[in-house]
Amino acid sequence: MADEIKDEIINETNLEEEDMDTVVTDDYNEDSIQVLEGLEAVRKRPGMYIGSTGPRGLHHLVYEIVDNSIDEALAGVCTHIETEILPGNIISVKDNGRGIPTGINEKTGLPAVTVVLTVLHAGGKFGGSGYKVSGGLHGVGSSVVNALSEWLEVEVTQNGHVYAQRFERGKPVDDLHIIKDVSETEHGTLIRFKADADIFQETTKYSFDILQRRLREQAFLNAGLSISLCDKREKFERDSDDRYDDEEHTSVYCYEGGIRSFVEWINESRGFTPIQEEVIHISTTKDDRSAEVALCYTDGYTETLLSFANNINTIDGGTHETGFKTALTRVFNDYGKKFNILKDSDKKFSGDDVREGITAVISVKLTEAQFEGQTKGKLGNTDITGLVSSLVYDKLMTYFEEHPQVAKTLLGKALDASRAREAARKARENARRKSPLESNSLPGKLADCTSKDPTKCEIYIVEGDSAGGSAKEGRDREHMAILPLWGKMLNVEKARVDKVITNEKLVPVVMALGTGIGEDFDISKLRYHKIIIMADADVDGAHIRTLLLPFFYRYMPQIIEDGYVYLAQPPLFKISKGKKSAYAFSEEQRDAEIAEFGGDCDIQRYKGLGEMDPQQLWETTMDPEFRTMLRVTIDDAQRASENFSILMGDNVEPRREFIEKNAKFVQNLDI
Repeated sequence: MADEIKDEIINETNLEEEDMDTVVTDDYNEDSIQVLEGLEAVRKRPGMYIGSTGPRGLHHLVYEIVDNSIDEALAGVCTHIETEILPGNIISVKDNGRGIPTGINEKTGLPAVTVVLTVLHAGGKFGGSGYKVSGGLHGVGSSVVNALSEWLEVEVTQNGHVYAQRFERGKPVDDLHIIKDVSETEHGTLIRFKADADIFQETTKYSFDILQRRLREQAFLNAGLSISLCDKREKFERDSDDRYDDEEHTSVYCYEGGIRSFVEWINESRGFTPIQEEVIHISTTKDDRSAEVALCYTDGYTETLLSFANNINTIDGGTHETGFKTALTRVFNDYGKKFNILKDSDKKFSGDDVREGITAVISVKLTEAQFEGQTKGKLGNTDITGLVSSLVYDKLMTYFEEHPQVAKTLLGKALDASRAREAARKARENARRKSPLESNSLPGKLADCTSKDPTKCEIYIVEGDSAGGSAKEGRDREHMAILPLWGKMLNVEKARVDKVITNEKLVPVVMALGTGIGEDFDISKLRYHKIIIMADADVDGAHIRTLLLPFFYRYMPQIIEDGYVYLAQPPLFKISKGKKSAYAFSEEQRDAEIAEFGGDCDIQRYKGLGEMDPQQLWETTMDPEFRTMLRVTIDDAQRASENFSILMGDNVEPRREFIEKNAKFVQNLDI
């Protein structure tokens, strides 16, 4: 079993066999013990420090450096941060903070800036008065970036001088030295680095879009702080998602309204329509801890909750989210009972009821932030639960009492949500009586596999009966199930759960997977550990994917979090010459194959999966030995959901802006 799983990992990620195995010999003695000195451990196991060596880890390097500048802003000594993507995908981050100390560190005998960049767990955030609040408490950020860079250069401006030092793969190549004199009033830090292609083998191209989202967040979270991002790369050096023609592309972010502006921006950018006139903003400070919350309800059904601790986006939540959710539910129930909005015959509001349609941002700042894992995805400080909970309960209850009309509107929405949820429960019960949603009942169009081991089973969700027929004939019947979908699917962004659970297009998916949805969801009942969306490589195919991903994201997020959802990548072209043939997944690959064949080739452009016979579909898209698949992450699903809200929502203006911005980049338009 372990070997099978290992083989699967190798196939899916293209890892070398030797990377997966531990070589065991009889010679286990004192010489077998390796001591990794300095930053060698980081280069040996980079994933332990930045999460991965793919695009996510690459961008994490930038976040670590920017976070250090943000810490200067939190200390009240930095007002502007300039981030640049330079030609060659070099990153430059400059701030006007105090500058990393350049004096000699007593313990090491080296300049402090050198220590910070070459020694793990060295920094100004472990104690003392350097930083009261900081996102980077582990002391590994700057040194890890240095270790994983082909080269890094630092310039520190302080004491009337500009000090400089260069490092290569984490090791200094010269001593800290003065390069010029400046005014005594000038201060700050400049770091330039180039990610090491030996470490980041998948790509070293930064996405302007990904970086801008992070930097915009930071500007919202630090009211009045100006953060700029400038792309100075040639067009060919840019990420494919960066769609702009300007030779130099710059965005500047500065928001005096802080997280209140953040909530307004989220609603505006996603096409959400608020049902209250103003964003509710509440805050509190106790000793060395502070918390603030901004929230606004919309007429939609989507819950958008973002949480931050010391400006770090806690994507997995934590104690501050727990405190917020608990208190919010208590406020709605207590206020509803007190003012007779919630009748005795009504059930108490659940958390899902009171958060339907909410857009909220939670931001806490504390001296000793405890994150779970180096990537800081979840906050663990238990005392923060009480701080946020009392803030939300006391001040939101007061706000409701002072604004009874707003309270009535919001509780009315929660009441509608509660009744819809009850209707969904009854719909599920009725559905079970008729047996369509029971795990032992399967949809009629599903061609199931013979294996009953979920770890070995895959389900292909295929667009249309034609492609479904080819997939059924060409598949490996033991391990591969085929579920064709057809017709217009439900817009889940504009429908409550009671409509979703009875939708004739989505019910077959729920039935096939076996997990149930919403309150009934149970990951242990999942029948397939690979859920593969296989759609045409055209506009309609993209539409199917964009419809399914928000559904999974809203109602079955764990299957995405656990890495069970994939996108099949069918080829666009078949290139033939004589008895030789090859498949290409892009125009660039097509041209390369033609050149390799020596030109004068027959080229077949596949418009859809239905054009392939079963053997071709197996060879190109389904054979585990040769297929290409993309694993969907929560970020991918969230982005699809956001785009879907813009393009399929009721608000016209965000859709018009999106079309105007992106129309010129459309290719292969079906008309």
